[in-house]
Amino acid sequence: MFDINIHNDTGSEVETRHCSDRTCTIGRSGKNTIQLKGWRIARTHAIIEEKEDGIYITDTSSGIGILVNGDPITTFGPLLTRDTISISSYRLSVLSEKTSEAVLDEAPPVTETEPEKETAAEVLSPPPETRPLPKPEHSLHKTFGVRHTLDADSTSATADEHRFLWHKRIHEKLMEAMDLRRTDVESMNDEELTETVRTLVAAILQKMEKQLPPDLDRKRLAKEVLDEAIGLGPLEDFLADDSITEIMVNRYNDIYYETQGRLQKSPVTFSSDNAVLSVIERIVSPLGRRIDESSPMVDGRLKDGSRVNAIIPPLAINGPCLTIRKFSRKKLVIEDFVQFGSISENMVSFLENAVRYRKNIIISGGTGSGKTTFLNVLSDFISHAERIITVEDSAELKLGQPHVVSLEARPSNMEGKGAVNIRDLVRNCLRMRPDRIVVGECRGSETLDMLQAMNTGHDGSLTTIHANSPRDLISRLEVMIMMAGMELPEKAIREQIASAVHLVVQQARFSDGSRKITHITEITGMETGVVQMQNIFLYKQQGIDKDGMVHGEFTATGRIPEFYETLRQQGLATDMSIFE
Repeated sequence: MFDINIHNDTGSEVETRHCSDRTCTIGRSGKNTIQLKGWRIARTHAIIEEKEDGIYITDTSSGIGILVNGDPITTFGPLLTRDTISISSYRLSVLSEKTSEAVLDEAPPVTETEPEKETAAEVLSPPPETRPLPKPEHSLHKTFGVRHTLDADSTSATADEHRFLWHKRIHEKLMEAMDLRRTDVESMNDEELTETVRTLVAAILQKMEKQLPPDLDRKRLAKEVLDEAIGLGPLEDFLADDSITEIMVNRYNDIYYETQGRLQKSPVTFSSDNAVLSVIERIVSPLGRRIDESSPMVDGRLKDGSRVNAIIPPLAINGPCLTIRKFSRKKLVIEDFVQFGSISENMVSFLENAVRYRKNIIISGGTGSGKTTFLNVLSDFISHAERIITVEDSAELKLGQPHVVSLEARPSNMEGKGAVNIRDLVRNCLRMRPDRIVVGECRGSETLDMLQAMNTGHDGSLTTIHANSPRDLISRLEVMIMMAGMELPEKAIREQIASAVHLVVQQARFSDGSRKITHITEITGMETGVVQMQNIFLYKQQGIDKDGMVHGEFTATGRIPEFYETLRQQGLATDMSIFE
């Protein structure tokens, strides 16, 4: 039997509930011993059980989570009176003879000092020894928060888990040291901040040298703490690895990455949800974006142009979620695509002429098929003598021409005002005397303005659109034009499409992770109310080998594009053999 003190952050009163049995359940359902209200509380969120050696708490929330003293747990114990259990906005503590300090008199006493009374030297002193317990039944990654002794003789944790726990402790000491020294982070540039934090981490490790296990890699530990404090934490190594193309943080201890088109689970994790939130804020703050409960979703980019999406609670139930689609640090050129087997040399020759002779081209494909990357490469064929204006949601394109103006959309401010969308930018760029308009992606009403620009003298425009095939692209264009709110008949919309768009380049991602140009299709006009198309080049898949790699070949259909005939009649050099 034991008592539980309950405090709700939204109120000031502390309620005490008595558990007359050895087991007490906590949750949203009225069948529990203690009922807590809130959408972030499971029907049965936790079980508190009295055992011979003390009182234990077990998480039964199916992933929503429980914190004890700020750390996520699966099973934790024995509990002490001073231990704080956090469930949503509630703070609980257990009162019993078995939660008193006297029960653990075999362990050295643990004293706590108010943070504001500590000195910097005390913050950098070795941590007190934790109370020893019987070996936990589960992996520390799953039961992080179970009391245990951190020493070289522990057999309940792997080397990675030891480093993770020491990483978390040193990071906490670093934050306390910076707070005590009243470090003015805002006034420092990146180099000064890095040097200051590196010095503090080195001092903390030196003070804790006798406490650290002898087999613990000090340099790696220092780097991980430094990365989490001022960088992107465990994501820094992923960003530095050119073979990794996408990083997905599902929650602080659940990270996946994509390499060579395959998903793999990361062995390294963040120390807490707050660490993930700090990384998200570091990414979006320099961009003038914000993320909080009133605006829990944000799109952004890293300095290298990599695309970032973040979503946080209450929309992300299991914790802050971060997705980074990396851009190669080396700017890809069309020869790289030929080497990768994504396109044939004949197709390259054809597209080079199409861009040079100012044909309007749409690159279509599914999510992650490489549309933006190929758009960047295709833009290399634009003459350096032309004025190019790019329009994007998040600036990702890196054009090599000298005369480029880049425009980026802006979300609304905290009052819900000041938003500038893609459509506004497309309309504005028409007044900026562009030779070429390059729109990163059309996904809404801006499609109508883009097609009108293609039809009114701005030939050679490029953009990308999500579609699964060239024929699907026509339907997508019709729908997006209707989103502009114009009451246009279907025939007028299709005539607009048929006259504005010259070529569709279809890109696809295959099961082995490879990305290939599957269609180069010409739009030839309208007939009986249907947009007419003809395939110029195709990729034909021929099978999959024992390693799961896709095999096939690029072929020409034998059809000659209409504008090639026009070029030949004008006496311009054209290689017709590429269509054989």
